[in-house]
Amino acid sequence: MALVNSTGAWTGAAYQSTANFNAGKKGELDPPRYERQILRKLAEQVAEEAALPAQKEKRELWRRHNDLEATRPVVLCDPENGWNEIVTAGQLRCASALARRWEVTLRKELFWSRQMKDDKVIEPFFEIGMTHSEDDWGLQTRQRGGDGGAYVWEPALRDESEIEKLHPPQFEVDKETTADTVALAREVFGDLLSIRQVGVWWWSLGLTLDFSLWRGLEGIMMDMIDRPPLVHRLMSLLRDGTMMKLDQLQDRGLLSLNAEQYVGSGGFGYTSELPSGVPQEPVRTEQMWGFCESQETVGVSPEMFAEFVFPYQLPLLKRFGLNCYGCCEPLDVRWSVIKQTPKLRRVSVSSWADAKKMAAFLEDRYVFSWKPSPAPLAQPQLDEQVVRTVLRDVLAATRGCRLEIIMKDNHTLGNNPGNAVRWVEIAREEIARAAGATLREI
Repeated sequence: MALVNSTGAWTGAAYQSTANFNAGKKGELDPPRYERQILRKLAEQVAEEAALPAQKEKRELWRRHNDLEATRPVVLCDPENGWNEIVTAGQLRCASALARRWEVTLRKELFWSRQMKDDKVIEPFFEIGMTHSEDDWGLQTRQRGGDGGAYVWEPALRDESEIEKLHPPQFEVDKETTADTVALAREVFGDLLSIRQVGVWWWSLGLTLDFSLWRGLEGIMMDMIDRPPLVHRLMSLLRDGTMMKLDQLQDRGLLSLNAEQYVGSGGFGYTSELPSGVPQEPVRTEQMWGFCESQETVGVSPEMFAEFVFPYQLPLLKRFGLNCYGCCEPLDVRWSVIKQTPKLRRVSVSSWADAKKMAAFLEDRYVFSWKPSPAPLAQPQLDEQVVRTVLRDVLAATRGCRLEIIMKDNHTLGNNPGNAVRWVEIAREEIARAAGATLREI
C-alpha cells in the first residue's frame, strides 16, 4: 500500500499506484459534509480538465509512441517525494484521512494539467484500489528509517534452517471495505468522474527485492559466490510463489487492465495492442503490461545476472502481453541478457547507463524510457544550463529512437515547485530545438 505522511501527501514512489493510495480503510469512510463539498469541487475541476481536447491528443500521442510509431519525444514529470512540496499541508482543506488522500490525488491532477503541462493525460475517471493486506512470505523484515527517505533493514533469513518457514505469498482482500469505499466515491462525485475499482498488486515482478530483504544486499552477492545452491533454491521459491499469486489473482478475478495506467518504471501504457477501459470479462495476465527489474543486483556481473536472476524472471515475463524492463540499474552492461525478454516493449535507460550504447541497442524497436538525473531539481534554484546540456546530448544520441523523457526519483524539489514546471518547459524547448521546430509545432 502507498504510504501517507502526517500531511496526507504522497510519500511513495510513482510505482506505488494512485489507486492504492485512494483505497479506503475501516473507520475512515464517513468524511464530514464540508469535506465532501471540497472533494466535489475539486472533482468538478478535474472533470473540466479531462474534457479538454488536449487530453485526447495526449492519449493518442502515448498510443502511437507505445505502438512504436514515430512521434516527438514524450515528456512526463512525476516528482514523487517532491509532491510534498507541491501539494503541501497548508493547501489541504480536508482533515479526515481518506478525504485528505483523495484531495491530494485531485490536486495533483490539477497541478499536472494547469501548471506542469507535460504529457500526463488527465482522465475522466477516479481509480480506487482494493483494500488488502501485503504479501506474507512467512518471514518478517525489520526496517529502520524510511518515510520517503533512506532506510536499512535487517535480513530476515539469517540461517538456512529458517527456509522451512517460507511459504507462497499470502494476502487478504477486504471486499466489504473496498465496496464501501467505491460507494462513497460514487456518492460524493460519481456524477462528475467515473469511479473505477482496480486491483494493483505489484510494482515489479523482479524478485530480487524480496531476495535482498531475506538475505541483505551484501548477503545476496556473497551467496552467489559462496552458496550458489542456496541462491537457486531461494530464487525458485520466489518464482514459484509469485507464479502462484498471479494464478490466484487471475482465477479470483482480481486483476485489472493497466493500459491506461503508469507502467514499469516510467511512462503510461496506452497502446492499441492491449485492451483498455473497464473489462467485461475477468482479466488475464496476457492482456496486461508486465514488468521486471533488478536494481538490487547492480553490482553483480552480467554472467551472474544471467545465471542467478534472469532465468527466474523469464517465466513470469512470458505471461504478459507486453513487457517493460529495468529501473535505475544501467542496462547497457546486461543488454545481451535483457533482450531475451519476450514481447519486450519499454526499456529503462537510467542516468547511469550509456545513452549512446542504449540508442544503438534499442533503435526504433523498443521504447527508450530515459530517466535523467533528478539532482538539478533538488536545488532551490534550477541550474538550467545543466538541464539543457544533458537534454541536448541525449536528444542527439537518440535520433530515430522512440524516446520518452521521464523525470522521477525526486526526493526534493529544493522546496521550489517551480523547478518541476520549469524542467518541463526546458524539455519542450530542447525537443523543439532538436527538431528544428517551434514550441507550437511540437
